[in-house]
This record gives sequence, C-alpha cells and structure tokens, in this order.
Amino acid sequence: MTDTWRRVAYVVAVALLGAVLAWFVVLPRLRPHIFGGAVIQSNQRIPRTELRSADGPVRLTDFEGKVVVLYFGYTYCPDVCPATLSKLADSMEILGSKADGVQVVMVSVDPERDTPELLEEYVTHFYPDFIGLTGDDSAINQIATLCGVVYQKAEGSAASGYTIDHTSTVLLVDKEGYLKLVLPFEGSAEQIASDIAYFLG
Repeated sequence: MTDTWRRVAYVVAVALLGAVLAWFVVLPRLRPHIFGGAVIQSNQRIPRTELRSADGPVRLTDFEGKVVVLYFGYTYCPDVCPATLSKLADSMEILGSKADGVQVVMVSVDPERDTPELLEEYVTHFYPDFIGLTGDDSAINQIATLCGVVYQKAEGSAASGYTIDHTSTVLLVDKEGYLKLVLPFEGSAEQIASDIAYFLG
C-alpha cells in the first residue's frame, strides 16, 4: 500500500470514527428529553413549612441544591406506597453516584398513626437515605395543596383500621425549590431515573 492510500485510509477511518461518536454521543444530547410525566412550570417555591423527622424539625427548603423526589403516603398503606418506594429505590440504584444529588422524601398523610420514628424505620427499609416526614394537619395540607395532592380517610377492615385514599403521583422539585414534574404511579424506575438525571444537569 502506497503512502497516498495509507493517508486516504487514515482519513476515512477518522471520518468514520467521528460519525460513530456523533451518532452515539453528540446526537442524543441534542435530542429533547422526553419526560415520563406532566411538566409543571410553577412560579412558587415549595413552602418553608416545618415538618418533623426522627432527627428533628425539617423544611423541604433545607434540601435546596438537590433534586427532591416528593411522595405523599403512609406506613399502613397496603399496596401503592410500598410499590412506589420500591420503584424509587430502584431509581436510586440506576442513578448510582448521581443519587448523591437527590433526596427522596415521603410526607405522611396519616399523622395520627405515623410517628417520625415509625416513618424513619419504614422508608429506610426501602433505601437508607430516604427521609420520612410528618407534622400537624395544617402543615401537611399546606404542602399537599401546593403539590395538587389530595387525601382522605376511608373505612378499612376491623384488623387494619382506617385507610387513606391519596394521590399516588411522585413529584420532582428542582434544585431551586420549584415543582417541575408530576410522575404517574405507572411510570417505570428507568423513566424516573432518567427524569431525575435531567434535572440534575
């Protein structure tokens, strides 16, 4: 092979490598992100309402600088809550080291039974860095209303006592404290992780 053909082969090889890199690295970044839920353009930050964790008072604004994954549920929930928290734990595993920039918070809609200590035991069963918060009815209502979450007591069995009917969506709050995304219960762990990664930047 002559030097000329070697140069031509080299140029072709470099061009092909560049095309491959563009296809797999550059182009995906140029494509718009497809969200798994409803995008919210809220102009109001999450309120500085004080809630309680097992370690003391907490405000959701304490987590500014992180992406907050917010869920409203309760420890006596028979199905939706454990399924959702399991899915969120899977999302953290998918994110790997990026999960350090995320805080998953479950706010109890059953303050009558969910003590801060019970909440901590419950949420950390799914993932050690999850936080459970409770408070009085007015504090919980203030945050739930802003997030479009509704809940009410419902009759249960004699063994389980009452249940709580509640909105089952997961909410994403950006690093500045603005509600940005509402994810349906049906969303997958992979989609949730992808959406979180988008807001992590």
